[in-house]
Amino acid sequence: MTAPVKMRFLRRIVLTTALALAQTLLVPNAVNAQTFSVIHTFTGGTDGGIPIAGLTIDSAGNLYGTTVGGGMRKPACGGSFGCGVVFKLSQHNGSWVLSTLYQFRAGNDGAGPVSRVIFGPNGRLYGTTEVGGIGCTDNTGCGTVFSLAPPITVCRSIICSWTETVLYRFTGASDGANPLSEVVFDRAGNLYGTTFGGGLVNCYVPPQGCGVVYELSPSQGNWTQTALYRFTGGVDGGNPQSEVVFDNPGNIYGTTLDYGNCCGTVFELTPNGSQWTENTIYSFTGGFDGGAPSAGLTFDQSGNLYGAASSGGDDNGGTAFTLVRDPGGWNYGRLYGAFQNPNGYDLNGPSSTLVYDRSTGNLYGTTWGDGPLNFGSVFRLTQSGGNWTYTSLYDFTGGSDGAHPYGRVVLDSHGNLYGTAEAGGVGGCSGDDFGCGVVYKIALN
Repeated sequence: MTAPVKMRFLRRIVLTTALALAQTLLVPNAVNAQTFSVIHTFTGGTDGGIPIAGLTIDSAGNLYGTTVGGGMRKPACGGSFGCGVVFKLSQHNGSWVLSTLYQFRAGNDGAGPVSRVIFGPNGRLYGTTEVGGIGCTDNTGCGTVFSLAPPITVCRSIICSWTETVLYRFTGASDGANPLSEVVFDRAGNLYGTTFGGGLVNCYVPPQGCGVVYELSPSQGNWTQTALYRFTGGVDGGNPQSEVVFDNPGNIYGTTLDYGNCCGTVFELTPNGSQWTENTIYSFTGGFDGGAPSAGLTFDQSGNLYGAASSGGDDNGGTAFTLVRDPGGWNYGRLYGAFQNPNGYDLNGPSSTLVYDRSTGNLYGTTWGDGPLNFGSVFRLTQSGGNWTYTSLYDFTGGSDGAHPYGRVVLDSHGNLYGTAEAGGVGGCSGDDFGCGVVYKIALN
């Protein structure tokens, strides 16, 4: 298990005592309880456990996601914990029913998916696993990129297996190691993503390297991997955790968690023939502007970028920001930076990509530990007259409603938000009694 996930599990163990106290003393906020509901509580069994990533929704309103644990019990995944699953949630007769699409085995197929899955143009799901596969010094594997094909006939059982194909296994060398980000498609059908480690320079031990931006290109049933850029840990940053995004001309944008002048960067990659040129368009200071941006970026219709930083701001609770391009470059603007962090934990704020609602111009996001109890929140940012107003849509209590919503939310066509909380609920995952996480719904109308 690599540094980012290790860090999150350590925070889970530290907060277990606080959670037990909160469960006995607190009830959900009465206003929030009218709109918030849990649609699945993970048990750590075949349904999975600890859903770090956010969800994907299809045109029929079905939800798809991953859990870092649960599923098959394998020694390589801690024996009693499991290697993670890909799941589907569908509505039947007014209730949500979970189907397990795939259970990872911690072999060549991968293990520990910490990013969300996406649909490709062929109807398959595509995603990454942080470990498994081959390579890396701790013998857990350097991670994979995979696809899942649905069964040919309709499946009516709870475990409704899809067929997995591993598209690429990272080696931990110049190709990268430990992909924490989801993948994205370009218009030609190529896949792009980032790895936390691997590359050229030793930023974190293990693995070697500061991470890469990579491309996977299909050809006659095989996929060829190319490292488009290898971070150095200098002014360009290092250790990217988030997915990349394209603008209309085909330039690539993303964030790095660390380095730069201090505390992470926003970068741009522009194609130059067969090469890509890196330009750091913003470097965080860790203060007013934020720091450690583990979230990705999103565009609005005008070509402005929106993002979030998980630390810094007014109380080290993170910030939400925008980058606006003008002839002289990109200008940083802080949208909100007063996320609550009474316990002072690092990386407590928004850790996932903000969701931009094109119909309203609102932004939606989650925080890992913001809120009155430090169990995280779901929030909305609304623009009016050039100013942005923050609204907490739900503050988690750490009980049956869940705790620590790390992944991004998804918005359906009826104005409902769906997301995951990696902890809380029931069960004991990763050797503690902190709960195995939940999937939740917030009705906005």
